[in-house]
Amino acid sequence: MKEETRKYAQEAYDIVKHASEVIGSRLPGSDGEKKYAHYMGEKLREIGIKPVTEEFEVSPRSSIGGIPYAGWMGLIISLLIYPALSIWQLWFAMAIGTVACWIWLIFSVFLYKTWFDMFFKQELSQNTYGELTPPDGKYDYTIILSAHTDTSWNWKHSAHGSWHKDKPLFALITTYGKVGFGAVCFFVLTVISVFMAVIYFGAVLNQTWAYSIMEYSSKFSILSKSLFFIPAVTALGSCFLIMWADPNPRNASKGAMDNATGCALSYEVIKYFKENPKKMPPKCRIIDLNCGSEEAGLRGSMAFAREHRNDDMLKNCWNINIDSVADKEYFEVVIKDDWQFCRFDKDLEKMFKDTFNEMGIESKTNGCIHNPVGGCDSTPMTKAGVKSVTFAAQNPMLTYYYHTWLDKADRFDAETIGDGFEVVLSVIDKISAFQQEKGFNGPQK
Repeated sequence: MKEETRKYAQEAYDIVKHASEVIGSRLPGSDGEKKYAHYMGEKLREIGIKPVTEEFEVSPRSSIGGIPYAGWMGLIISLLIYPALSIWQLWFAMAIGTVACWIWLIFSVFLYKTWFDMFFKQELSQNTYGELTPPDGKYDYTIILSAHTDTSWNWKHSAHGSWHKDKPLFALITTYGKVGFGAVCFFVLTVISVFMAVIYFGAVLNQTWAYSIMEYSSKFSILSKSLFFIPAVTALGSCFLIMWADPNPRNASKGAMDNATGCALSYEVIKYFKENPKKMPPKCRIIDLNCGSEEAGLRGSMAFAREHRNDDMLKNCWNINIDSVADKEYFEVVIKDDWQFCRFDKDLEKMFKDTFNEMGIESKTNGCIHNPVGGCDSTPMTKAGVKSVTFAAQNPMLTYYYHTWLDKADRFDAETIGDGFEVVLSVIDKISAFQQEKGFNGPQK
């Protein structure tokens, strides 16, 4: 790490420690999230940049935080199987309930659609940002440094993986095994409920095929008998889903890596240019954006993109989204959200890869990954016409500290954050050179 940037790295690490140890968990829409957003806003004010806060409504449990609801649904359906053997009309309600739950899971939990938000309790979240412009106030393009202020619910199965730190593969298998078993159980309940509802609906309509299956099919007879013990198995799997995200906010992730590091780095970079105006990219505006409610389905970046889609904020705009810079062996650029069907900017991808090579950074992920599940704040930005990628230094495998209360600052050091700081500065220099040579060319996918 260069000596001139060492103080910024240490200050960033101090911010991370304050966020995780003093403020603590920062669930979407919570008081903790608001405190951290206010804290980062005051940090901007300290260096002479006016913070702007934009509030928006969020339904924290309508997305990934609501996975336990599927578990509760599975547990209820498991218990209803016994009375449904006598009261056949219950199969219709059970089929409708499980199918509706799958529709919600697919579109809201996995694809981050907002369609079902209205059915969940809503809170107020916020985006807080500040901008640094050239002395004459004139600029041709904008660089947004974004990161999310909120943290995740504690994933109990991942946290339990800490019991097997010396056997990470075993911890990974047990974690995925529990959740996978729960998902299979819920799928089985859905298939059984829909199948039985179809059979009885056919019987109501006096269909011969329905009576034939019920009276003469050996497989139906076996299924009917198995329904006396299947609920015990599916109830256990459903309990694993219920345990997935602990609803207690005091047990939520402390968010040192994910994502106090991103907010701290964004701030320190804009502070660096504020204190070193001669190194500011020519004709460039830099914005430090602290997004709220990323863990609730990218709601903060969605709100920001929606608010500024048609104004000057996102015109000729580049976005370096910083999300979790702590694992020194896993420096990488995230180039795609697979589940969001969104490919990020190839020009920024190349800039990050070139920077890793120039700095001699060796990564176990070869400096590049797809985001296999969920999403990151680059997706709404890309869809709004911004050139964006996400920069991270995080083990992409499910670890005991990812989205758990074990995400603490003492697990990593300021040196790793310092390397991240220098990576971002180098990429900004490359953006400046690109602008001067080619101008803004929009997202290249």
